[in-house]
Amino acid sequence: MNATVIVCSTLTNHVKAAQKKMNTNYPIIELDNSKHSRPEKFWQLAFLAMEQLPEEIDTVLLGMGVCGGSSVGWTFPRRTIMPKVDDCITLLMHTDEKFHYNLKEAGHFYLTENRDLMSIDRMEQDLVLKYGERRAKRVMKVWFDAYKSVDIVDTGVYDCYSKEYVERAKRESAIINVPYQYVPGSNIILEKLVSGKWDDQFLIIEKGGVMTEEDFGMTNKESLHTTYVV
Repeated sequence: MNATVIVCSTLTNHVKAAQKKMNTNYPIIELDNSKHSRPEKFWQLAFLAMEQLPEEIDTVLLGMGVCGGSSVGWTFPRRTIMPKVDDCITLLMHTDEKFHYNLKEAGHFYLTENRDLMSIDRMEQDLVLKYGERRAKRVMKVWFDAYKSVDIVDTGVYDCYSKEYVERAKRESAIINVPYQYVPGSNIILEKLVSGKWDDQFLIIEKGGVMTEEDFGMTNKESLHTTYVV
């Protein structure tokens, strides 16, 4: 297998850790996670990266989730293996061998290794610049009134117990007046991705194949676009 890993930059260090543990060394192409807020644009970057790979690369190991379902209906230019998860949070929350499309809970804001672009602090700062402090606080209250906690996903790959990281979690939780807590996670999905242990947790799309919602076990009442906001 001549493979390349294409990964959201949020998960780059986790992919590197997975390759080190599983003794693989596939080239890694990072996708800028600042584009993540526009899933259709993000997936355009992913497909462009696939199309520009050298001819000898026959397999893409996609280190990311569906991220809004914007790739449904697209024709894949390379054989692609990807986790059957809604986003990178669920990917890192897996701790077993079972298929889980979405492991997040409503009312929980999740922190992983690199979430600066989607941090509560960053959201508040952007609102202050746009509306002023008083109105920004009102908007934040509307957005986060139903939230119960800030959850730190402990995958064991990064130091989420460091003084710096804990201070960040405290700051995030204080802004919306909720406690913070640790929740278990792991790097099992990415370890299986790079080692070829593709089971029911993965989708294998052959070259020229098209992703459908049925590939993820979605029913008529469900959608890849339906997920909890984090």
